[in-house]
Amino acid sequence: MKKGIQLMLALGIMAIGANAQKVNESKVPANVKSAFQKAHPGVTGVKWEMEKDNYEAAFTANDVKTSEVYNAKGQLQETEVAVRFNDLPEAVRTKLKGLKVTETAKITRANGQVVFEAEVKGKDLLFDEKGNLIKP
Repeated sequence: MKKGIQLMLALGIMAIGANAQKVNESKVPANVKSAFQKAHPGVTGVKWEMEKDNYEAAFTANDVKTSEVYNAKGQLQETEVAVRFNDLPEAVRTKLKGLKVTETAKITRANGQVVFEAEVKGKDLLFDEKGNLIKP
């Protein structure tokens, strides 16, 4: 019961924070595009979104869905890589037992912190490697 309440609370919090908007590449600052291109030369088909005051580049590289978030100065804030459910830490998989998970990812933040994301009922839940739910 407690786990269910925690997950519902997290879903509510995530719904409030989800506000990404598509943005035309021509509206992305040159330093952001330059930082992305330097990190990923030759990658095409990039889709850009605004995530609060940051720019998110979504792309596929080596058959892996990836997204990166850059601040307006062109500094990388985090990298999100799609992973299979079975590649999540066991503690995270245990917390998600019985829930319908539609997407999973590993997120590495600029400070080196790694968190795991699971989409449940259209909302993103974040966990640390021990399976603890993280606030957005």
